[in-house]
Amino acid sequence: MVEFETIKSEEIKFGNNNFIEVARKKAITPERESEFISLSRGFYLLDKEKRYRKSFTVPVSEEVVNFISEKIKEML
Repeated sequence: MVEFETIKSEEIKFGNNNFIEVARKKAITPERESEFISLSRGFYLLDKEKRYRKSFTVPVSEEVVNFISEKIKEML
């Protein structure tokens, strides 16, 4: 069984009830632990509870994170 632990999380709201969350998380199994970065899109219910629609994970690698951030900035 895998447990997930959120180490750090930040989000930005956009549109009516939408948000994008960037989080550093840890997957924990009895055999090992591994960290990753999660990019998630979601929305808020009327009671302000979060619901997630889509998620994308990235390895904790300076090379990969720099590549993704540079390419996103180039798209602007």
